[in-house]
Amino acid sequence: MDTIITRFPPSPTGYLHIGGARTALFNWLYARKTGGKFVLRIEDTDEVRSTRESVDAILESMKWLGIDWDEGPYFQTQRHDIYNEHIDRLIQSGHAYYCDCTPEEVDTMREEAKAKGLKPMYNGRCRERNLTKDNNTVVRLKTPDSGVTIVEDVVKGNTAFQNAEIDDFIIQRSNGVAMYNLAVVIDDITMGINTVLRGDDHLINTPKQMLIYQALGADLPVFGHVPMVLGSDKSRLSKRHGAMSVGEYQKMGFLPDAMINYLVRLGWSHGDQEFFERDDLIKKFDLEHLGRSASMFDTDKLMALNAKHIQKKSPAELAGELLPHLSGLGIEAENNGFTQGVVETLQPRSKTLVEMAEAAVFYYAEEIEFEEKAAKKFLKPAAAPMLTQCADAITALEDYTQETLENVFKAVMEETGLGFGKIAQPLRVAVTGTTVSPGIFEMLLALGKEKTLSRLKKAAEFARDQA
Repeated sequence: MDTIITRFPPSPTGYLHIGGARTALFNWLYARKTGGKFVLRIEDTDEVRSTRESVDAILESMKWLGIDWDEGPYFQTQRHDIYNEHIDRLIQSGHAYYCDCTPEEVDTMREEAKAKGLKPMYNGRCRERNLTKDNNTVVRLKTPDSGVTIVEDVVKGNTAFQNAEIDDFIIQRSNGVAMYNLAVVIDDITMGINTVLRGDDHLINTPKQMLIYQALGADLPVFGHVPMVLGSDKSRLSKRHGAMSVGEYQKMGFLPDAMINYLVRLGWSHGDQEFFERDDLIKKFDLEHLGRSASMFDTDKLMALNAKHIQKKSPAELAGELLPHLSGLGIEAENNGFTQGVVETLQPRSKTLVEMAEAAVFYYAEEIEFEEKAAKKFLKPAAAPMLTQCADAITALEDYTQETLENVFKAVMEETGLGFGKIAQPLRVAVTGTTVSPGIFEMLLALGKEKTLSRLKKAAEFARDQA
């Protein structure tokens, strides 16, 4: 079998969104699964709306997701000569012709057809006029008047289109710019694309593109049109459903592996398995299990998957991912033993990296600010001796381990007659400023002996001053 070559052709008129990212992922996974190639092509022929900013944002989002490409990015605006060469071939072979009908005349033709109960379309007036190119002519493909064009689709099955209902559509504007359907086909032919996976909103274009392939005597690629992603109310996915650009999810603290995992499950399945790591996906992905039904975007499911991926990662991997989010909070940390220890305490209870970064702030703070309600309840004057006692016992420790810390607590409990909670909560407020934190021993170990002692002593002073 020939090497599988897939592609992803975004239009740089905005950022990379969920639907586009899923399309890129399906094509990338299939290429990686089969040992094929994945081509990136920027379809920027809409020069009014296309921007370099959008190109950069799309590339950055794909890099963040870990969707790498083997060729490209190619830009359609740099390929006009290639399109013109193929258009000339179509004209010379009699498969295309010049047309000088004005837009108003074409509108009239469509209205006349509509009035007769026919499909509104161009009537082929210039087909046999043998016009030559001038400033007012477009180029149209000469489409069959009868027969059926059948789209063989590996996802949706076969769909038949009546050729009589496909008019002689424009493949080149009067300004010399190739139309979308022509450019896409020429790109796919010249780049060797033999597998096209895309959203089913493109299905309407496929019979036209197939006619161009046939007119050029080129082999058809394998087509697969995947259903759209819908919102929770089954309407078209939009921001109100929580669907934002991929870059926004990055800023919100989602892991790229979690996004990949979630995106692939929007239209593909492998039994009942929900959690996938990247290598596992590449191994298991296939076209046979792409679904025919629309998928619903669910932010809660994405959040739950993200939490699982956070728990699965090593502290060293997560620390690197966490640093930009700490930086956003004004904390310039490093991926070192301290940060990795912080991460380890927060992994079991963090759903996003933003949540983790916010929960980590107290570890890096120079001065702890006590929440008023927490301080009023737990840092009363009576707590001062116990906090000082804990500090003294910790100071005396030669080894700062969970076992020695547990022994400190046991000793203080025996000497004071206080229960574990009566000691742990004031101590938690003393070192974090709040009543909520990771487990007391793992937190103190991650914080380190020096910081723990400094905060206990300052909290004891604070408690005494409340008298």
